Amino acid sequence: MTRESNGKITTGVNEGEGTFYGPKFEYTLRDAIGREWQMGTTQVDFNLPERFDAFYVAADGSKKRPVMIHRAICGSMERFLGILIESYAGHFPLWLAPEQAVVATITSEADDYAHRVTEKAMAMGLRARADLRNEKITYKVREHSHAKVPALLVVGKKEAAEGLVSLRRLGSQDQKVMPMEEALALLAKEATPPDLAG
Repeated sequence: MTRESNGKITTGVNEGEGTFYGPKFEYTLRDAIGREWQMGTTQVDFNLPERFDAFYVAADGSKKRPVMIHRAICGSMERFLGILIESYAGHFPLWLAPEQAVVATITSEADDYAHRVTEKAMAMGLRARADLRNEKITYKVREHSHAKVPALLVVGKKEAAEGLVSLRRLGSQDQKVMPMEEALALLAKEATPPDLAG
């Protein structure tokens, strides 16, 4: 099965890949360097119900042999996660990132405000934490960029006084100063998984 550039999925027979107990659908993903890996499968099994002597009672009272269906949605979870990490090169979209935002202080005078921003972010469902370490902001930005944190909210004395944050996105040198509520609402919306976004 292949997803073409136009978004359509193509299917085909995988010669020599049949199973001894019945037909199956096999889903194959291509990793970042072009290797193909078997992932999810849906398999019809005529063998195990017979071996287990499994049966059900039909509406007419007779015993019938069921057909078993095996389903592994992701295949090996470790392989699936490995391909996912490799495909994104660790640069996950916000909704998928294990750590979505870090609130980093420029000065210790903004520590209390950073705690408030972090608590508000977490209350809105974001996976966030505060970085209050006594380090230069350039060091913090570099470190969190290397860790591939999608959003960095930088706060200092001015931001604390005015209820602002300086929002910096992973992969961009630009930062946008905006009201804290607006920035968090923007991130919370983006953090909603696509299947729940409607």
